[in-house]
Amino acid sequence: MAHQHSPSFLKLVEDAKTRIRQLTVDQVKAKLERRDKFHLVDVREESEWAKDHVAGAIYLGKGIIERDIESHLPDKGTEIILYCGGGFRSALVADNLQKMGYTNVSSMDGGMRDWRNRGYPLSKES
Repeated sequence: MAHQHSPSFLKLVEDAKTRIRQLTVDQVKAKLERRDKFHLVDVREESEWAKDHVAGAIYLGKGIIERDIESHLPDKGTEIILYCGGGFRSALVADNLQKMGYTNVSSMDGGMRDWRNRGYPLSKES
C-alpha cells in the first residue's frame, strides 16, 4: 500500500539522502547471491516484518534501532544495508547510524516495494 508522504517528511528524507550511500534492490540481491558478508536490517514496523521480509534479514525497527544497534552490531565498520517499504525510513536511519559512528551503512533505495515488484524471494520466518 502506497503512502502519501507529507512535503516536510520528503524534505527530511531528501536531506538525509545527500549524506548516505544508497544501493538498488538489484545490487543488494547480487550481494546476497554472491554471499558477500554484510548485515541486512529491516527497519519497518514489526507488523510489516511479520507479514514478510527479505530472507536473511534481521529486524531492528526504526523506533528502536538507534537505541539497540550497538548491542546487536557493535563493530561500527561492519557493512550494514538497511531497508524499509520504499527507502525513505531506511535513509533516515542510515543518516542517524552514520552520526553514531557507523562507517559502512547503506540504504536500499526502493525498499520492499521494488523487491516485491521484481519477484525476489521473501520469507515469513523470523
